[in-house]
Amino acid sequence: MLAALGLDETHEAAYRALVALGAADVPDLARRLTLGEYDTERTLRGLEQHGLAARSSSRPGRWVAAPPDAALGALLAQQRHDLEQAERTVARLTEEYRARAIEPDVHDLVEVVTGTAAIAQRFLQLQLTADKEVCALVTGVPLAVSALDNHAEEQAVARGVHYRVVVERAVLNRPTGMVELSAALGREEQVRVVDAVPTKLVIADGTLAMLPLASRSARPAALVVHASGLLETLAGLFEAVWREALPLRLDAAGVVGEQRPDGPDSTDLEILSLLLAGLTDASVAKQLDLGLRTVQRRVKRLMELTGVTTRLQLGWHAYERGWVARERPSTAG
Repeated sequence: MLAALGLDETHEAAYRALVALGAADVPDLARRLTLGEYDTERTLRGLEQHGLAARSSSRPGRWVAAPPDAALGALLAQQRHDLEQAERTVARLTEEYRARAIEPDVHDLVEVVTGTAAIAQRFLQLQLTADKEVCALVTGVPLAVSALDNHAEEQAVARGVHYRVVVERAVLNRPTGMVELSAALGREEQVRVVDAVPTKLVIADGTLAMLPLASRSARPAALVVHASGLLETLAGLFEAVWREALPLRLDAAGVVGEQRPDGPDSTDLEILSLLLAGLTDASVAKQLDLGLRTVQRRVKRLMELTGVTTRLQLGWHAYERGWVARERPSTAG
């Protein structure tokens, strides 16, 4: 429990024993810790250096524990100071990096990474530095890291990073494919499937992308693309594939299956028409005698159905698909 303060298990056990006893001779403490007397005395000297123990002034050879609130409080204060210093250093480095990245050299917009180990490291790093969203196109053959070995994905999701993933159908037929997809869906990632994706691709926060590079050599290679027109094109490619893909869902038995969404029903169309007329969700709910959450849930379903992420895009798709009619201005006379 005190490892964060720089104490290993032996030092922590010795300090806990001293706190429990108040004071102890080396032989007594050695028996209690099941250590030799030499190792016990060396441990006590280590505690003394941390300010956690001291030799008794009244009885030679006897050791007493320092008060935990004072001794451990001092260690905590030092740890906080060190962390604050590290945070300031990170902030300065981030400012320097961003200042350098404002007008990057054209040669810095694309990196070439070669070798399986280097690609795997860059792929994991890309996810660990993501702050908001990771988008990925996944083929049936992993390039460097399999989904089961992608522990960075679990860590990113735990930090609140949102994942949108499109897998090609061959992934479902891999021996571990269903296990990987079940795990992803269990983490509440959004996963869709298409017959085939055009390329492997991963994009982090819309600012950094990675995709494989065709190479004549036996060593695999990948491109890391920074913010640029090329990155915007790759993001557009992902969104196009995402819109055409079918959502995957876990059923009650935990089995992965495709969800082929039905078209909107009459209530959905009424909701769309009222929203496009400028009403709020609450006003729509009141006018149609629906619950507010029902309206919001139906809108979310329509957004999933059309593969969009904003209501503005939903309105455009609703017009394009003929779900709502464009009102033509009336003409006088």
